[in-house]
Order: sequence, then C-alpha cells, then structure tokens
Amino acid sequence: MRIAVGRRPQERAAGGRGCRYNLGMQFLSLSRRRTDAFPPEAFTPELTARETRRAKELYAAGLLRQVWKRGDMPGAAIVWEAAVAEEVRAALESLPIYQAGMLEIVALVPLEPYPGFGPA
Repeated sequence: MRIAVGRRPQERAAGGRGCRYNLGMQFLSLSRRRTDAFPPEAFTPELTARETRRAKELYAAGLLRQVWKRGDMPGAAIVWEAAVAEEVRAALESLPIYQAGMLEIVALVPLEPYPGFGPA
C-alpha cells in the first residue's frame, strides 16, 4: 500500500509555493529490524533500496526530518514532523521493511520544546 503525502494546510496557506516545512508537532520514532525472526539475507539489496527510496520520498514531503542508524542494534531513530501521530504511524507503515513484517516500531513519542532555551 502506497501512502501519498500531499500538501498540508500550512503549505496551502503559504500560497502553495512548494514549502516543505510543516507547522505541526515533532515526533521521535525508534525502530528495530527483526533480526531475531529474519536472517540477514532476508534484508536484500532490493528491499533496502526500496526502503531508502521511500525514506527519501518522506523527507522530500517534509514529514521525515532527520534519521540515524541505531548504534545499539539494527534499526533507526527518526525525527518526524506532522500534525498528528497517526500521520507518522501511516508513514512508518508505508516503509517496505515494515510492510514485509521485518521492522518493529519500538516507540513513537511526541516531542515538546525544551523550556530552558526559551525566554526567561
């Protein structure tokens, strides 16, 4: 199933000038590859290439903001920007490795600004 990420109300308010930046909330997701259930050869070059293409699409759409490989286990830590958590969940579920049942979403956490850096 392909999740299309369209223009958000904030982008339309900007005159539809291709603005990629959302005015929504930020979220952090932690995922892990299910290496306990799938052997390394199951993560084929074709599958990982599809995963990379989908991540680039989500980045270009302004939903995926930052991504890191986890240092403690195979998986990723991703910062997302969206109006609601359901939008992020749909994006995660559109990832080919998730659709293959080979990715577990360990956490999806809404983030709030740290007040220590704001006005006193």
